[in-house]
Amino acid sequence: MTYQTILLEIKEDVATIWLNRPEVRNAFNHITITELITVFKEIGNYENLRAVVIRGKGKSFCAGADLNWMRAVKDFTFEQNLQESLDLSECLYTIYTFDKPVISVVHGAAIGGANGIIAASDIAICEENTIFSLSEVKIGIIPACISPYVIKRVGEPRARELMLTGKRIKGAEAEKYNLVNHSLPESEIENYLNDTVRFLKEAGPKAVSRCKSLIYNVINEIPLQDALEYTARMIAQQRITQEAQEGMSAFLEKRSPTWIQNTEDQ
Repeated sequence: MTYQTILLEIKEDVATIWLNRPEVRNAFNHITITELITVFKEIGNYENLRAVVIRGKGKSFCAGADLNWMRAVKDFTFEQNLQESLDLSECLYTIYTFDKPVISVVHGAAIGGANGIIAASDIAICEENTIFSLSEVKIGIIPACISPYVIKRVGEPRARELMLTGKRIKGAEAEKYNLVNHSLPESEIENYLNDTVRFLKEAGPKAVSRCKSLIYNVINEIPLQDALEYTARMIAQQRITQEAQEGMSAFLEKRSPTWIQNTEDQ
């Protein structure tokens, strides 16, 4: 499929989604939001997919909302604003609940709603000079749709500080806030990304997907007491799967499991 604001690259079993509006530092608009929803549905059909990487072309990951889009939004009715916001919420939820690991690789700047993409990802890494800001309050609006993911990622006290002040921070501080997992020199980004993808590929593909489901349900759906039986059932069901049987046998026999052998043969 051809996209206007993003670019999809598939290499072997990893999909890279590029935010592809470098002339405006990848500022997003409604087209970007709908295309991100669509592309995740597209790659969800790739049977052998192991990971998804989200990046930005040009000088920045994403400079927030596109100015021309904001000019239009400024004059929207409540109903129009609601629909646009529901689409953004769906976009972030699609990333957050995708059944394969999602990695955001951030550089340049991540402003406003860009931080929702980062927070909805499983793993986020950034170049150390990247500028981050949840800047919505600076123009009289609020980071509403991204808030569930930002708060989950950084915790309430840090979210309050970042969201209420709109202050700018750089990569190292973003790591301290847990907005990203790691802040690295530019020269180390690719090696770290490649190592992370390699680690993911060393894990059982179905186990990784079920682990994502486990995390989602324990965090979002299940009271702690109910989690006792849920988690016990999850591991009991997983242990009797073909993949788990192969993984445990390989460990006991001191050999690589078949999913690693298959990757090495590619």
